[in-house]
Amino acid sequence: MINNILGGLFGKVVDNAEGILDKVITTDKERDEAKIELKKLFLDYESKIESEITNRWTSDNAQDSWLPRNIRPLVLAFLVVSTILLIFIDAGTIQFVVDSEWKDLLKMTLMTTVGAYFGGRSYEKVKK
Repeated sequence: MINNILGGLFGKVVDNAEGILDKVITTDKERDEAKIELKKLFLDYESKIESEITNRWTSDNAQDSWLPRNIRPLVLAFLVVSTILLIFIDAGTIQFVVDSEWKDLLKMTLMTTVGAYFGGRSYEKVKK
């Protein structure tokens, strides 16, 4: 999920930068070389971000304290429970009004957390 968000963000930046390159550079060869270098730069940066996230999670798991090792599962459990409660509220089982902005925020946060947690754990296991 994080990769999708970052990929989408960097993809838009690359597309905008390529549009600028198309206006500034006149030869096809120079334009293609500049686009390749720009994509390499963003892929390298994205790789560094993922590496730092993995390092941070590894550091959290190496802590002696209980909280840093369990914060990701606790946040995930909280978001899942909150989403289930929101479903019951939205269905009318519980009489309470929740604005759509909060629903959208919870949905995006849950999707990001689930993607990062399970995607990150899968990545860590494959990396070992």
